[in-house]
Amino acid sequence: MSVRSRSGSIVVVALLLSACNVEVAQDRNASATATPQAPVAQAGWTSKTTDQLRTAIDGRAAHGLDHVDFGPPPADDRQRTEQALRYAAALSQGATDPTKLYDIYTVPRPHPDLKAGLAAALHNGDLAGWLNGLAPQDANYARLSAAYLKRRQPAPDSTPDIAVTDQPVKPGANDPRIPAVAHELVVLGYLDGAPPSGSIYAPPLVDAVRRMQADYGMRPDGIIGAEALAILNMSDADRARAIAVAMERLRWLDRNPPKTRIDVNLAAARLTYWRDGAIVDSRKVVVGEPDRETPQLGSPVFRLVANPTWTVPRSIQEKEIAGKGQGYLRANNMVWKDGWIVQQPGPKNSLGLVKFDMLNDQAIYLHDTPAKALFGMVQRQRSHGCVRVDDALGFAEMIATDEGVLDAWHQARATGKETFVKLPRQIPVRMLYQTVLFGDDGEPIVRNDPYAWDDRVGAALGFKAGKALRVQKGAADIGP
Repeated sequence: MSVRSRSGSIVVVALLLSACNVEVAQDRNASATATPQAPVAQAGWTSKTTDQLRTAIDGRAAHGLDHVDFGPPPADDRQRTEQALRYAAALSQGATDPTKLYDIYTVPRPHPDLKAGLAAALHNGDLAGWLNGLAPQDANYARLSAAYLKRRQPAPDSTPDIAVTDQPVKPGANDPRIPAVAHELVVLGYLDGAPPSGSIYAPPLVDAVRRMQADYGMRPDGIIGAEALAILNMSDADRARAIAVAMERLRWLDRNPPKTRIDVNLAAARLTYWRDGAIVDSRKVVVGEPDRETPQLGSPVFRLVANPTWTVPRSIQEKEIAGKGQGYLRANNMVWKDGWIVQQPGPKNSLGLVKFDMLNDQAIYLHDTPAKALFGMVQRQRSHGCVRVDDALGFAEMIATDEGVLDAWHQARATGKETFVKLPRQIPVRMLYQTVLFGDDGEPIVRNDPYAWDDRVGAALGFKAGKALRVQKGAADIGP
């Protein structure tokens, strides 16, 4: 597959979305079981379809749903119908409701007619076939299922992949754990390319460990002690839980998303641009820091804004600019206008030179930024909530070309003033959250959970809490 990208390979951080793609989100007190739809007529149950229902629910671990209770064996047809609809809802829409798990969740979701589907399945005597077709059918979901079944019941005597000892690993040391350390650093994104061979704790590995330590609020001394190993070591139980959550998030998503769209994975801080059903570009983004999380939205880009102005939100104005004085405003090309601080167009503008305007009531959009150094960070949850795009001008050029407005875009840029270029058709954007990605070999890779959003889903699915290590927050600038 040919992919246009100015920000590196998409293989490891692809958004877990194949051509028939799907993704996700969640409120703390939500029920772990989806609310069943009204029962269909009770006629049609046979011993064959009853056995198929029992077999399907007994095999629910294939969907990471083995911690969800769908009730005791039904005693009559009414109970069978209710149980079948409850399980069908979990497969087709998710066992949890993301609009209850999260304050904001507007990503389009599937809405199948389960009553009609169940009636047809009973009429045809093929309940198993109907149920099997309700979950996502793409290859990535199948890979997650296989990985979950492999890891869900670790051996009682299992030990960490990287042994924890009283002796920390210091730079330059020769230690047999180094190959495993290097592998995990690649998985977590702190080390590029294939892990080096050998057991010497060499400078490239030390630098990678220091970056990881800084992200997690540890002293960045490069010494691999108990704290660093706690990040590098993830148990099979932790991985299984993350994979079950990933499958649930895929079940939340519309099975037929728009073929031309932009998907932003907030957990990986990466954007993927789909055009006519194929990935044509992938690049890094900077998203909201913890406590200022970018919400999970379904919201289209409807226009490009050249040379944008930025009206500073009251929250930033009051908390981060108040008391700065006129000198600060002049230095940052800011003026007072109708009671608001407005930053004028130019290279210092916090929106950079292009804004991708979106339709939503959260004031969330994609934009350029003068803070380019943030794209070089591994953990890019550093903004106040909007999405900053790496090489945003290049991405705008791509969108303008594909949408047939390139001349208008060039003319708008040349004005040096805020100028709007409406797209002939809106491009849907999905702000998603996925902590499980795929490596070059197609195997699922569990990455960081920067917003701790896996916890809500995992708890609702009946899992015990996982490890609580979180990236240290701290926005780098006042930009959105």
